[in-house]
Amino acid sequence: MENLTISDAPQGAGGVPPQQQQPTLGRPSPLPQQLPAQMFTTAAQLLDLTDKKLMVALRDGRKLTGILRSWDQFANLVLQSTKERIFVPPNTGPNQPRGLYADVDQGIFLVRGENVLLLGEIDLDKDDDAPPGYDVAEVEVVQALAKQKKQEDRAKEKAKVKKLATLGFDGENVGETLL
Repeated sequence: MENLTISDAPQGAGGVPPQQQQPTLGRPSPLPQQLPAQMFTTAAQLLDLTDKKLMVALRDGRKLTGILRSWDQFANLVLQSTKERIFVPPNTGPNQPRGLYADVDQGIFLVRGENVLLLGEIDLDKDDDAPPGYDVAEVEVVQALAKQKKQEDRAKEKAKVKKLATLGFDGENVGETLL
């Protein structure tokens, strides 16, 4: 795929740039400012990523890695050999100066397109390397620490919303957090 920018001139008839074409009926042809068709992000751009290993970040915070096998016009994805990578930030547990992560096998995974926040191709040369600042750990340990961190974050958010409510601020999720 070409790397095009908005400053690239669109090609006219026969591949000749419009400014080099002859004017029609004595008038110079206008130079429209438009993006090339390749610049638009559509589900069709997934064609280049088919059968490649991807990392997909979902709206709920999960990170999935797998091989893209199929997709549709709504950007629904089918991932094969999917693994969910769970992260626990540094200093979450006792004597834990570095972060921890673990991979959980998920098999074939169907992802609804509207839940995809970000996706990108994985560099296979760096695929086996641990993320900088993180060490691999047992799945059970990482899941327990991640659950504990999520509960702590939820308690902090609840306290923050209560404090803001006493000051007269009402958020859009106040009802969900207070329950």
